[in-house]
Amino acid sequence: MDEPTVPSQPLPASRRYTFPKEEHLCSKKRIEQLFNRQNPSLGVYPLRLTWVVAPARTTAPPQVLITVPKRAFKRAVDRNRLKRLLREAYRLNKHRLTEAENGHSVELLGLLYTGKEKSELALIEKKLISGLNRLLAESAVQRAA
Repeated sequence: MDEPTVPSQPLPASRRYTFPKEEHLCSKKRIEQLFNRQNPSLGVYPLRLTWVVAPARTTAPPQVLITVPKRAFKRAVDRNRLKRLLREAYRLNKHRLTEAENGHSVELLGLLYTGKEKSELALIEKKLISGLNRLLAESAVQRAA
């Protein structure tokens, strides 16, 4: 029986697709800071991303707030499902922020669902990826200016 070969170099650390409690934005003060009118935001229907620019570039994940309006979705079941889908899409794609070249400058991030109809995970994930890419592009432009 052949012995398993041991690679000469260690394998790269695998990516962790987690969304721990420390990354959830819960503080009322920080939430007010996030929704301050001077903060940048962008819309990628059915999402709106708003963020607080960090003082320095980092690779640490930002604290994230996920919200779905009660006005558009009266039933809590519908709001909770959309929030669950948003969390899942962010969890699977946050590496686009944390592994960005030269880091990112996002301290707090708000993911707001602005659509009037329920969406599937594939659409939410596609729009979130598009929004994160635009966010990184805008932060690179702001850094260059």
